Amino acid sequence: MVIGTIAELWRYPVKSMGGEQLPEAHIAERALRADRLWAVRDLELGAVTTARRLPSLLGCSARFVAEPPADAGPGNVADVAVTFPDGATVTSTDSERMDAKLSELTGKNVSLVSLPPTSDKGAYRGVRPNNADIRRQFAIEDADELPDLSMFPLRKLAELALFATPVGIFADAYPLHVLTTASLATMAGHEPNGNFDTRRFRPNVVIDTTAADGLVEQGWLGGILRAPGAAIRVEIPTVRCSMPLREQQHYGLDADPSVVRAVSRHADRCLGVYADVEESGRLRQGDSVSFEPPAARGGLESTVGRPAGRLKRNALRAGNRVLPG
Repeated sequence: MVIGTIAELWRYPVKSMGGEQLPEAHIAERALRADRLWAVRDLELGAVTTARRLPSLLGCSARFVAEPPADAGPGNVADVAVTFPDGATVTSTDSERMDAKLSELTGKNVSLVSLPPTSDKGAYRGVRPNNADIRRQFAIEDADELPDLSMFPLRKLAELALFATPVGIFADAYPLHVLTTASLATMAGHEPNGNFDTRRFRPNVVIDTTAADGLVEQGWLGGILRAPGAAIRVEIPTVRCSMPLREQQHYGLDADPSVVRAVSRHADRCLGVYADVEESGRLRQGDSVSFEPPAARGGLESTVGRPAGRLKRNALRAGNRVLPG
C-alpha cells in the first residue's frame, strides 16, 4: 500500500544542534550515514548531554567540513563546523576554541566529543535522572503526571539504563526518527496559532502523506516502510520533550510553548515514530513509500505494554535518554 513520498531527509552532524537537509541519504544498520557523529559532553557529569539539559545548544547549527566517507561511524568521524548564535563558526580541528565557545554558551564545563568506538562502552555511559530532571526536560508542571514510556521494549530500557545513548550512535534510542506531514497538519489544526515547523521535531525522514489526516504513523507500528532503495521497520511512538517549544535561532524559530501543549493534549505526548533499518540502501527525496503491515498485530511481544509499577519506574528513569536530540 503506497502511503506517500519522502519529502525531507535530515542528518544532524552534532547531537542537539541544527542539521543538514539532504537530497538523498544512505541508511545502514547503525543509522542514516554520518548522523550524530559528534555530541557535547558535560565534563562535570561525565556524560554526553543534550539540549534538554542545555537548551542553548539549539542556538547552534552544524555541518560537515567535507562529505563524510562511506565508512564514517564509531571511531571514524569527519570534521564539523559549528556556527554559534553570535555568528562565529568554529571547526572541530580547533578543539580548544570549540570547547571554550561551547562552555561560554552553555555556562557549563563542556566539550565537543566524537563518536567513540563501540569497544569503548565507558564513553557511552550516562547519568540517571531524578523526577525533577524529567519534569524540567519534558516541561511538565508539578501537578501533572510524568510521561508514560511503557511502550519501550525491555531490551531498550535495559540498554538505556546503562548508557546515555545506544552504543554506536549518539541518537537517543533508535537509529531513525520518522514524521509525517499529516501529523504536523493535525497538530496545527488543534493549535492554529502554533508553529509546527518540521525542524522543531528533528526528524531524519519526513513523509508527505498527501490527503491522509490524523496521526497516521501511529498506525504503522511493527510494520515496514519500503522505498525503492531501502526499507525501515517502525518500532514505537516518539515521546516528545520540551525541545520543540524552544527557540531555534538558526532556523528563525521563536520559542512556542503551545506546540508542546498541543502534542501533550491531543497526541498523548507522542508525535512521529522511531524506526530501525530493515534493509540498508539509499533513500531519495521524492521516493514513493509503501507500507507493509506486521505479519501479526500481536507481534510486538518485545514491547512492555502496561507494565507493573517497577517496570514503569525503570522506563521513567531512562526518560531523559529516549527522545530525539
